[in-house]
Amino acid sequence: MKIEVVLDMGATIGESPTWASAENALYWIDVKKPALYRYDPSTGSQLTWPMTSDIGAFAIISRPRGALVALREGIFRLDFASGSLTLLAQPPFDPSLFRFNEGTCDAGGRFWVGVMFDPLEGVHPPQKSSLHSFDLQTGLRREPDAAELHNGMAWSRDGRQFYLTHSERQEVLAYAFDPDSGRLGARRVFASVPTADGLPDGAAVDIQGGYWCALHGGGRLRRYTAQGAVDRDVELPVSQPTMCAFAGEALDVLYVTSASDKLTPEKRRQEPLAGALLRLWPEERGIARPYILR
Repeated sequence: MKIEVVLDMGATIGESPTWASAENALYWIDVKKPALYRYDPSTGSQLTWPMTSDIGAFAIISRPRGALVALREGIFRLDFASGSLTLLAQPPFDPSLFRFNEGTCDAGGRFWVGVMFDPLEGVHPPQKSSLHSFDLQTGLRREPDAAELHNGMAWSRDGRQFYLTHSERQEVLAYAFDPDSGRLGARRVFASVPTADGLPDGAAVDIQGGYWCALHGGGRLRRYTAQGAVDRDVELPVSQPTMCAFAGEALDVLYVTSASDKLTPEKRRQEPLAGALLRLWPEERGIARPYILR
């Protein structure tokens, strides 16, 4: 499969590629060199909005034009024109121990955001924190799921199944979901990833129901069938892919973010594309992923 280097950014933790279909543009973030980016494939140009602390996830806000950004220090509204940040919700955890990690909108425009146990300093025993949802009317709501590291959020084509990874347990879960009420239902283990294959990270879903999972540390994307069976692996020129997203007018392009953190200087020399934004063309087309907060 042909793989292109779109941006050789050397991102510390490139994450959350999100295709904005109304704009024909790709948004993505760097968690640790905290910034939100907007890449225009037609021109190759990119806009940048620096953040004030680790950014774990985002959603687009249509009016006024901007974004919801989940920072270590809370949930903020970002104004695209001025770059200003307005606090909407305090962090629901101790920010010296946790940060937000991974987020996605559902079809109703609610924003779902997970957490990562990521202490700023010192050595601490691992702890769990809750998944949350957010909307502009009711604010932040705790959801009945807790983990040390949430990842892999994606929706089935009909919006009635929510995929969520507990990376520290090497498990991809599938929750029943009610799109009307925004409530999670029964959950099951969709897939288990052997530790030797890498950490299950961000994901995307195609029109056949295939679940594409970035295996962080494993240097590959793994496609699972709708039934949770391993279909195939796509080898990448980076060892730490973080997430993938279908894009383009036909949703037939797959963008992949990657990370360069935690690589030794020697590993970094051996892996010059670590932290790059990549692009490839799989046989499958993706489903449109909600990205606008309502």
